[in-house]
Amino acid sequence: MHVTRDFSHYIRSAGEGIQHIDLAVEGVHCAGCMAKIERGLSAIPDVTLARVNLTDRRVALEWKAGTLDPGRFIDRLQELGYKAYPFETESAEEAEVAESRFLLRCLGVAAFATMNVMMLSIPVWSGNVSDMLPEQRDFFHWLSALIALPAAAYAGQPFFRSAWRALSAKTTNMDVPISLGVILALGMSVVETINHAEHAYFDAAIMLLTFLLVGRFLDQNMRRRTRAVAGNLAALKAETAAKFVGPGEISQVPVAAIGAGDIVLLRPGERCAVDGTVIEGRSEIDQSLITGETLYVTAEQGTPVYAGSMNISGTLRVRVSAASEATLLAEITRLLDNALQARSRYMRLADRASRLYAPVVHATALLTILGWVIAGASWHDAIVTGVAVLIITCPCALGLAIPTVQTIASGAMFKSGVLLNSGDAIERLAEADHVIFDKTGTLTLPDLEVMNVAEIPADIFELAGRLALSSHHPVAAAVAQAADAKSPIVGAVEEPGQGVRATVDGVELRLGRPSFCGAEALVGGATLDPEASIVAFSKGSDRFVLSVRQGLRPDAQAVVAALKARNIGIEILSGDREPAVKAAAHALAIPEWRAGVTPADKIARIEELKQRGAKVLMVGDGMNDAPSLAAAHVSMSPISAAHLSQATADLVFLGRPLAPVVAAIDASRKALHLMRQNLWLAIGYNVLAVPVAISGVVTPLIAAAAMSGSSLLVMLNSLRARSASREIV
Repeated sequence: MHVTRDFSHYIRSAGEGIQHIDLAVEGVHCAGCMAKIERGLSAIPDVTLARVNLTDRRVALEWKAGTLDPGRFIDRLQELGYKAYPFETESAEEAEVAESRFLLRCLGVAAFATMNVMMLSIPVWSGNVSDMLPEQRDFFHWLSALIALPAAAYAGQPFFRSAWRALSAKTTNMDVPISLGVILALGMSVVETINHAEHAYFDAAIMLLTFLLVGRFLDQNMRRRTRAVAGNLAALKAETAAKFVGPGEISQVPVAAIGAGDIVLLRPGERCAVDGTVIEGRSEIDQSLITGETLYVTAEQGTPVYAGSMNISGTLRVRVSAASEATLLAEITRLLDNALQARSRYMRLADRASRLYAPVVHATALLTILGWVIAGASWHDAIVTGVAVLIITCPCALGLAIPTVQTIASGAMFKSGVLLNSGDAIERLAEADHVIFDKTGTLTLPDLEVMNVAEIPADIFELAGRLALSSHHPVAAAVAQAADAKSPIVGAVEEPGQGVRATVDGVELRLGRPSFCGAEALVGGATLDPEASIVAFSKGSDRFVLSVRQGLRPDAQAVVAALKARNIGIEILSGDREPAVKAAAHALAIPEWRAGVTPADKIARIEELKQRGAKVLMVGDGMNDAPSLAAAHVSMSPISAAHLSQATADLVFLGRPLAPVVAAIDASRKALHLMRQNLWLAIGYNVLAVPVAISGVVTPLIAAAAMSGSSLLVMLNSLRARSASREIV
């Protein structure tokens, strides 16, 4: 009977005639597995992307629409020795929990058996140099076998299953030599016990499994903790929303059925499912994910709201600007996925080393056995030495060296408000020694502030704020927010490009351009900020001008000082007017600055610095920064940046503070240092351990302890990436 497989529910469009599917893959434990899967799937014609996320054991696939059946990917993975199925967050998490429990059970069995076998081995070791009778030694060996064999059969399942799948697919992975070493050690121990020999290696085999399981359990739990960040983001997503389908009628509909321009009702205690703007109502909302502010903010007419925000008190009507996968929350989630899937230069180096590992270690063990036999040793002694070589050269340390640091560093960066958007961003950011800031929207906040509120009579400013509520212009929105306006003036009319006007008690009010309000003569007043935008307000014959500009980010001065303390050069390149750029540079004590620069000018400056050997970090916001972001050695954008800039930047930072820039530099430098340390630890261990094992002076037990110690050392060293950034002072 032919069974059809329908994956249409799991396929989504990736744009430009490309389809996308995520598959959960069982048995992915190392960089070698990742490389094998990606190579195998990329070889399928019309596949444009095959990228493995080791953190949640997921493979992202993209292909030309209409050319492939996704079932072919699952079949190909089966051929490679991996079981796969469509990825769903809930089912994947359930599978991870089940695997974690299984690993813990295996670890418990192995650890219990190790303790008991070691208790039996110690009398044998001491008895071999004293007067233990052969019968007593055999009895202890058989007791050890009675404990170790069933324990190894159960506790070794994670490695045996993986090795069997690889061998069934006519390939190898890191678990093949591990399984071979354990089975050979146990098999030889049984033979030795039958032949009444002095030595058996039950202790080495079960200890090896114990330490390997400790490493695998810790590695999985580290990845689950990092993946929990993405799970927390997913929990912020509301699946439905109350959509207005008529003047006074609402319907609870899936988010997928909501589009831009629709109006939704956001009630107290609900999470917003869309991005949009409040058109009616007043409330307090928690949008700390976007702004970084833990305090609730007031939401009223004109206030932007984002998916994932929690409505605290009042009821709001929100006009939708983006829904479903187009929201800012979805964009943050995608960026986090990129961080977890990122493939760094050091990881690619570890991949190549891992691919070479299995054939090299098998050949080394075989040559060791043959060499010792040729040298006159017995087959027994030669095989024992070969087993020690197999065990001591386990690649776990090398396989963990880079992915664990990258996973932990990515999670630490996210906690600091930074998301990776490029695989080798950590390494490139760590090398940065010169920072170029754009001003508008980067050093300054994207929000506008009214600078001369104190100079305007309170009753006049209140009227200006109410009139501003009827305008869609961002400057008018700043005036309304500064005036804390609650209700718009009835009958107000907006004249595009000029301003908004209304009549109150027979007196005409106007807000907009100075020429629209008849206030040209006031624009040159000495009290106005020369770098600000000017908006005028008139009430009858009375004229007033408001100075509106973007303020510096609250921690900009501290961040600049922190960068200088790290011996990083700083300059400002901005397309804004000279007075505005000069004022910002003076306030931040940045001597190097240029105003009125074009995108081409920014690229030319970056290239000039490159010629001098500088590694430039470009921090910019806006469409005109995209070329310079791409030209720099590494780049960052605030989450408020234009979409094109986010796509171009290597890293994106959240919230209003600028501190994530420094935190990211600190974290990347620490991570790069740890990556290099781990590689040297793994390489140095093998350089020292392999010749010693080949020489025959290492027993399988000592080999197991040495191998496990190297893996645990790499893991513990990687954990230091959790606290990378220093205080900004």
